[in-house]
Amino acid sequence: MNLKELYQEIILEHGKNPRNLGKTDDFNKDAKGHNPLCGDNVHVYLKLNGQKIVEDISFEGSGCAISMASASIMTDLIKGKNEHEAKEIIEDFLGMIKENPKLNSENLKEDEKTKLMCLSGVKKYPMRVKCATLSWHTLVSAIDNTQEEINTEKLD
Repeated sequence: MNLKELYQEIILEHGKNPRNLGKTDDFNKDAKGHNPLCGDNVHVYLKLNGQKIVEDISFEGSGCAISMASASIMTDLIKGKNEHEAKEIIEDFLGMIKENPKLNSENLKEDEKTKLMCLSGVKKYPMRVKCATLSWHTLVSAIDNTQEEINTEKLD
């Protein structure tokens, strides 16, 4: 199996069987996001403890396979990380989708980097970039507790 096939398999698996789907009990931060171009919706729930470690993270929503897979992969990677590590991973991911071909985060193991890299091909399809990044921007809003709904039309 080549790398492209592996990446497609990971996206399909996460799209069909999203991890951490549902509402987290006792969440203390959350945010909603919407992509009006294709109808993707996401609601991210986050439980940060006193040490700012993500004890739990989940999402509810509906959307295309890329949107659902991206949210699923995101929740898998962020759970257990502290707020600083989470923001570094988010920044790394958003940079990769927009321009960077490589991931710089030292907070990811090789298998976690592979999961993120599987979404890197989305940058070839500009209309799909917002599908892949919606949940990530929504997570930033939840962490920062901005209470602002994310609308991809307002994102660059």
